[in-house]
Amino acid sequence: MMHTGIEAAMNDLLFARDITVQEAADRHFAPEYRQRTDGEWIDRAGFVEHITHLRTLVADGEVQVQEELCDGSKYADRHTVDITKKDGSTVCMEVYVFADFAPDGRFRRIEETTLMLQGAETDRNMGSAR
Repeated sequence: MMHTGIEAAMNDLLFARDITVQEAADRHFAPEYRQRTDGEWIDRAGFVEHITHLRTLVADGEVQVQEELCDGSKYADRHTVDITKKDGSTVCMEVYVFADFAPDGRFRRIEETTLMLQGAETDRNMGSAR
């Protein structure tokens, strides 16, 4: 089965300004998508709202996957996201992900825990800010 991955999804969502948030979400996330970040659940509409908000803050960045495992419809990874915000400040988050794929290879569910490695205290909630 061909499927998406975190690196491709994050690059499209946050850093590819030639496509809209909705186009990126449609490419990588099933209609029934839901996500839990640091204990807080949101549905796909809430996720699109979250990414739309982040795009107002983020100027550039990079996703680096340190470890990734796929087994059928199950997915897990550990990745870092380095972000340069529009105000010039930087944030680095390490993220631990467990996920399920829909039959078409898009993410159906992601549960993640974030750890801020670098950034201001006010950036600690970037993984769930709306």
